[in-house]
Amino acid sequence: MENRLKNKNTDNPDLWTAIQHLHKAIAAGGVDPKLLALLHLRASQINGCSACVHAGVAGGKQAGDTDERLHNVAAWREAPFYTDAERAALALAEGATRLQDGAEGVTDEIWAEATVHFTEEQIGAINLEIALTNFFNRLNRTIKEPAGRTWG
Repeated sequence: MENRLKNKNTDNPDLWTAIQHLHKAIAAGGVDPKLLALLHLRASQINGCSACVHAGVAGGKQAGDTDERLHNVAAWREAPFYTDAERAALALAEGATRLQDGAEGVTDEIWAEATVHFTEEQIGAINLEIALTNFFNRLNRTIKEPAGRTWG
């Protein structure tokens, strides 16, 4: 696959500053970086973004997660490797990502389960991670960003 966008505005400091601020806000939310990587990975799998799937695996490994957990996140409901809190966050990620074709989105049940495990500040960071992932998934799918490359 060849990238459609040759110049990704890498000289635009406002673009990169905005993205850095979003990442800082997510990091300040007090959510385990391993969980954030799992959420990024799962949303990216759903959206078929190979560049972000690659980044999610790399981020998970960098945060100290295992190959076993990273390889099984696509089947997190059936796999025994995730905590109840992680399952609640993964359900939230899937609900927020699967909005097309009349999907229910984030139900009251999904939201209630997330509030059992996370503070409002953490849920804010989780939601921002999910939204930012979906943003990058759509950009990368549009420009055909190949796996293993970065925007930097």
